Amino acid sequence: MLTTLHESVLCNRRGVSRRGFLRTVSAAAVAAGTLTFSDYMSVQAEELRRQGKSMILLWMSGGPSQLETFDPKPDHENGGGTRVISTAVPGIQIAEGWENVAGVMKEIALVRSMTNKEGNHQRASYQLHTGYVPAGSVKHPGFGSNIAKELADPRHDLPAVVSIGRTEGLGGYLGVDYEPFIVDNPGSLPSNVGTTVSPARLERRLEHLKRLEADFAARGGQVVVDNQQKIYDKASRLVLSPLTQAFDTSSEPEALRQKYGESAFGKGCLLARRLIEKGVTFVEVRSNGWDTHDDVHTRVNTLAEQVDPGFGTLIADLKDRGMLENTVVAWMGEFGRTPKVNPRDGRDHYPRAFNAAVAGGGIKGGQVIGRTSPDGSAIDDRPVSVPDLFSSICRCLQVNPAKETVSPLGRPMKIVDGGEVVQELFS
Repeated sequence: MLTTLHESVLCNRRGVSRRGFLRTVSAAAVAAGTLTFSDYMSVQAEELRRQGKSMILLWMSGGPSQLETFDPKPDHENGGGTRVISTAVPGIQIAEGWENVAGVMKEIALVRSMTNKEGNHQRASYQLHTGYVPAGSVKHPGFGSNIAKELADPRHDLPAVVSIGRTEGLGGYLGVDYEPFIVDNPGSLPSNVGTTVSPARLERRLEHLKRLEADFAARGGQVVVDNQQKIYDKASRLVLSPLTQAFDTSSEPEALRQKYGESAFGKGCLLARRLIEKGVTFVEVRSNGWDTHDDVHTRVNTLAEQVDPGFGTLIADLKDRGMLENTVVAWMGEFGRTPKVNPRDGRDHYPRAFNAAVAGGGIKGGQVIGRTSPDGSAIDDRPVSVPDLFSSICRCLQVNPAKETVSPLGRPMKIVDGGEVVQELFS
């Protein structure tokens, strides 16, 4: 009690936050030899977890056309006839069909100068999910799994990483603790959550399973058994926890559910907000069908009808609940589309110049980063690489992108492979 009071007096008198006080005390204890460096890093990690930082990735699978989304070219023949609309920020225009996103543009930063070299779906998706180009000898963890390792509370009942729809991002060499929990049908309890067995009976079954596996572990299968036990332990906590109700969106007001939209993507965005609210660290919401090699205008219009309400309402909802400051929302796909429309009225793969949108986590919204040429074929100003974007997201989450983990081959691997923070996002 006296210690708590003394801490409070010091913090109030000197204008030092509780976080700063704990950091100073911990560092002093390390210097004095009363706290090991390992203990100090544990304190720092716990401190990060208490801040409740999180991320939602809105993934446009197939590669969204920048010219039909957030970098239209209405005055050039490459624009394909796409019309533009004004946004809540004077001077910023985006493609028609994105009215909900336009309404929350004060919270969003558009990066129109993304550039990369990977034009193959599988390779680019891998890179945009892990921060690394594919390497045959290493199965890299997903970016979300790396973030969860830094920020998530391992004792939490809900999974640290959730993917609404399938994903390329996996736990990799970080193991089963950081594999994403897959939700195929957002809005209702997943079929793999819940049990008709009483908690006591479930516990007896798990103990019996451990005894059955003990012999196999003793004969050299310890690693396999350990991973199996982790999965069962996580699953048992999940099915018995009252927090699983977060997966059921039926308790949300009807008016709000209508704003998010009836599409799977809209329902996924609402679910993502609920999961973040209940302590999940990383959620991916997936929209499929963006590989528009033909009929790009009609197909993107249809996709925008599904994605725009969910994206725009998610930003507004997080803002209204005071959650946006600690939640990064990123909208992106694996690359962009060719500026020139092909003979099938479609656009092909184009990693040289594409766009992304980010909001929350301290990012300054209401601005555009970078510029493409009038015909959309090249970056005219402020190129931003994939590692640059990932490093910037790490800054939002107060995670060190250069922090290393060791792969099974003994190779140290950083969370992000190079890159620099895009300072304009924060100023």
